[in-house]
Amino acid sequence: MAEKALKNSVFAWEGTDRKGVRIKGELSGQNPALVKAQLRKQGINPTKVRKKSVSLISFGKKIKPMDIALFTRQMATMMKAGVPLLQSFDIIGEGFDNPAMRKLVDELKQEVAAGNSFATSLRKKPEYFDDLYCNLVDAGEQSGSLEALLDRVATYKEKTEALKAKIKKAMNYPLAVIAVAMIVSAILLIKVVPQFKEVFAGFGADLPAFTLMVVGFSEFLQEWWFLVLIALIGAAYFLKEALKRSEKFRNWVDRTLLKLPIVGDILYKSAIARFARTLSTTFAAGVPLVDALDSVAGATGNVVFRTATNKVKSDVSTGMQLNFSMRTTDVFPSMAIQMTAIGEESGALDEMLGKVATFYEDEVDNMVDGLTALMEPLIMAVLGVLVGGLVIAMYLPIFQLGSVI
Repeated sequence: MAEKALKNSVFAWEGTDRKGVRIKGELSGQNPALVKAQLRKQGINPTKVRKKSVSLISFGKKIKPMDIALFTRQMATMMKAGVPLLQSFDIIGEGFDNPAMRKLVDELKQEVAAGNSFATSLRKKPEYFDDLYCNLVDAGEQSGSLEALLDRVATYKEKTEALKAKIKKAMNYPLAVIAVAMIVSAILLIKVVPQFKEVFAGFGADLPAFTLMVVGFSEFLQEWWFLVLIALIGAAYFLKEALKRSEKFRNWVDRTLLKLPIVGDILYKSAIARFARTLSTTFAAGVPLVDALDSVAGATGNVVFRTATNKVKSDVSTGMQLNFSMRTTDVFPSMAIQMTAIGEESGALDEMLGKVATFYEDEVDNMVDGLTALMEPLIMAVLGVLVGGLVIAMYLPIFQLGSVI
């Protein structure tokens, strides 16, 4: 019953202010009566208060990582401003348009109001808050510096999500080119080539080999296009399930991606940036280096770096310096190793790692922009070759028509 009493909803209200001007807005409250009382305290005479309905479109919205990053930043701001924790949940929850995010914030508030710590409440939502996030918040509560830790966590989430967005941008562009090329080619083969085939039937001469190949492929697609479509969808589903279920396949994909030209370099530098950013954030929060490396291993996003980080953790636990252990893995670049060595010698490891992360994040940003600029003429070239090839195949018999006559 106590939990139900604390449950807040969003109410849309209409009313008039002290001057009689009609105004409206939204307010969070437990029931319409309390909302009206709160409005009257503000000098507003409420004429209509109703619970805000959730649209079908917004109901299906999922909580994205950037929503969690925004929530963390707002919590850090509220803590710095001295706003009580429970009141912070109310203020932040009202600011989200996504109903799922408002529900999550409200559930966290209920947990904290019931006597649980903030970190414990977060651990009950593992699908949104990972161990690293919860451990950092826990460290902040234990040390009495929650606002400072939340600020670090917010910066970490913002940087890592921005980096992920850049990687997706780099990976999606080539896939988009391939998809567009396949769609355009399929339309030409299924709709345009058959028209030329009818014209060729009256020529009374043998067609060039290239034209025959294109016509044959067109006939195959016209008859079996649904099987081709099913095969493509099946291949995509198989790939998705294999990545989800097979660790060996995932590891093979991780290693293969790092060897690709351009894209591999982007993924390599993004993994270095995640390694440095995560280790800098956890170490600055007062987490012991060995424990921090445990969190870093899962955050690098690639099996090559996960294996290397686990080796570094094993070496550091036996007393080896971090920079020396990193060098023995043959994975980390010399710049990152040297900056780590300087940080260890000067006692500013978190600051040096932060500089490494910023450097490689900027490198990834520049490389993604360069890839985007490179892909624009490549799109034109690919489409030109495909469309131009089909056009040439169709017009070759017309060019040879003179020899028939």
